[in-house]
Amino acid sequence: MSVAGLKKQFYKASQLVSEKVGGAEGTKLDDDFKEMEKKVDVTSKAVTEVLARTIEYLQPNPASRAKLTMLNTVSKIRGQVKNPGYPQSEGLLGECMIRHGKELGGESNFGDALLDAGESMKRLAEVKDSLDIEVKQNFIDPLQNLCDKDLKEIQHHLKKLEGRRLDFDYKKKRQGKIPDEELRQAMEKFEESKEVAETSMHHLLETDVEQVSQLSALVDAQLDYHRQAVQILDELADKLKRRMREASSRPKREYKPKPRELLDLGEPEQSNGGFPCAAAPKITAASSSFRSSDKPIRTPSRSMPPLDQPSCKALYDFEPENDGELGFHEGDIITLTNQIDENWYEGMLDGQSGFFPLSYVEVLVPLPQ
Repeated sequence: MSVAGLKKQFYKASQLVSEKVGGAEGTKLDDDFKEMEKKVDVTSKAVTEVLARTIEYLQPNPASRAKLTMLNTVSKIRGQVKNPGYPQSEGLLGECMIRHGKELGGESNFGDALLDAGESMKRLAEVKDSLDIEVKQNFIDPLQNLCDKDLKEIQHHLKKLEGRRLDFDYKKKRQGKIPDEELRQAMEKFEESKEVAETSMHHLLETDVEQVSQLSALVDAQLDYHRQAVQILDELADKLKRRMREASSRPKREYKPKPRELLDLGEPEQSNGGFPCAAAPKITAASSSFRSSDKPIRTPSRSMPPLDQPSCKALYDFEPENDGELGFHEGDIITLTNQIDENWYEGMLDGQSGFFPLSYVEVLVPLPQ
C-alpha cells in the first residue's frame, strides 16, 4: 500500500474513533438515501432467507441436504460434472413397495396392490424431480444471482461511500491545516460514491418486478406439480378400489386342516415320560481336549489393517446408495484417509475407497489434526 493509501486509512480510523468514542458528528446523508438503504437491507435479508427456506421446502430432510452437499463437493473435487439429486421420499417408498410386491408374487392381491402403489410413487418422485429443476432454474438461481451480483455490488458501493465519508469528515475537521485542494478532492469523491450507491439502490428497488415474476414462476411450478400428483393419485385410487371389489367378489376358500400324524411315543414305562434315553457317552480327557479345540473360530470376512494408523470399526452394516460411498459390514475395520465434514469420513476397505457416515462407525485411531 502506498504512503497516500496508509494516510487515508489513518484518517478514516481516526474519524471513526472520534465519532464512536468522542461523540463527533459526521456528515449526514439525506432522509431519502437512508430510506432507500433501509429498503435495500430488508430486501437483502428477505432474499437470503427465502432462498434457504425454498431449499428446505424442496427437501425437508436436513440429513439428505447435508449428504447431497457433501456429494456435490466431492463431485467438484473429482471433476465430475453431473451432481446427484435429492433422494425423493416418494421414490424410496415406491422402491420399497415394488420390492415387497414382487416377493409376495402375482397370486397375492396385496402384492399386486403394492406393485400398483409402488409404480405410482415412483411417478410422483419423477414429478417432484421436475418441480426441483423448475424451481431451481426459474426461482432459486435468479435470486442467488441477485444476491451474488446486484446486492453484493450495492454493499460494495455503500462500504466505499462510508470510507470516503470518514476521509472527508476527517479532512473537513482539519480545514486550514491541510491544503484546500485535498479537502475539495475528498468532498468530490464522497459525492461521487453517494451518487453511485444511490443509483444502484434505486435500480434494484425499481426493478422488483423481476422478483415478482420469479415468485410467480415458483407458484406455477408448484401448481403443475400438484396437478400431476393429483392425477397420479386419482388413477392409483381407482386401481385400488377396483382390486378391493375384485377381492370382495371372490369366493372364500374354506380352510381344511390336514389330518394329524400319529406319533410313536415309545415305551410307557420310561421314567422320562415315555421317550427312551440313550446312555450318555463317557468323556475322556482326550475327547474333552478335542471338543474344546473343535470350536469354530470366527475369522473376519475382510482384512484388518494394523491399528497403528487412523482407523475405525463398523458398528452397523452400511449399504451404499450413491456413487462414491463405501459399503461395509458390522465389525469391519476401515482405514481412515480423510474427514469430509462433521458427519462424513473417507476411508479404504479391501482396496476400495469411498465415503461413509460417521454415525455408523466407532473411531479407534483418529486422524492426525
